[in-house]
Amino acid sequence: MKYSGWPDPGELVVGKIDEIEDFGVFVDLEEYEDKRGLVHISEVASGWIKNVRDHVREGQIVVAKVLDVDESAQQIDLSLKDVNDHQRSDKIQEWKNEQKADNWMELAFGDDIGNETYTAIANELLGTHGSLYDGFKQAAIHGDEALEDTDLSGDEIDAIVETARENVSVPYVNVTGYVDLKNPSPSGVDGVREALEAAEGNGEVPDEVELSVTYVGAPEYRIKVRAPNYKTAEDHLESSAERAIAAIEDHGGSGEYHRQRRTDDE
Repeated sequence: MKYSGWPDPGELVVGKIDEIEDFGVFVDLEEYEDKRGLVHISEVASGWIKNVRDHVREGQIVVAKVLDVDESAQQIDLSLKDVNDHQRSDKIQEWKNEQKADNWMELAFGDDIGNETYTAIANELLGTHGSLYDGFKQAAIHGDEALEDTDLSGDEIDAIVETARENVSVPYVNVTGYVDLKNPSPSGVDGVREALEAAEGNGEVPDEVELSVTYVGAPEYRIKVRAPNYKTAEDHLESSAERAIAAIEDHGGSGEYHRQRRTDDE
């Protein structure tokens, strides 16, 4: 996606070096439509510069800092030397992510999607999540819930969520806990089985969470949770144990949750 407006002073922008002159470098801005900036020779690199071509080459992708914008003169002044390695790396990754998201938009809505429709949908994602990429990422993790604060239609939300879950790689974390289940009552094994089914969520665990319960050694059972972040994983881990304990207590048994395994090491 390319923005139709102008960058702001202080903003970091991605550009391709289009032309090199003795007095500086012209850069086509990759994120803005029909915008070109100038890096004066004094802003190409620190120290004295004898030959600009010793520092840059035509066709090179660079990250520049916007020093000044004069819309009336159609002029954008840029600096390369004011961008450190960390800023450069982060900005390039952000730009690559937005390129991915741009492709996902085409997958979700077709490559013949009109500019007006594209812009309207993109603005909803930008307004809610700050970028197209983060909009798709949150949709992959949280589904419809991630887009409920937008003005997107149901069909548009479905298309984004489906595309996101097929294409976005999201980080996941794994946590493990244990629950002891004892049931001396007449329901015996059947009561324990019901408690384990309750621990597994009875089919109500969200799509973005994977939860499993396995036998370790009487009376201990292992609960494993895989989720997009630690808070979600920990919440579901504790909820799983609470459901199991409540179910076993309903049968007259007892349960106890603990994070470390109590029996011999695996």
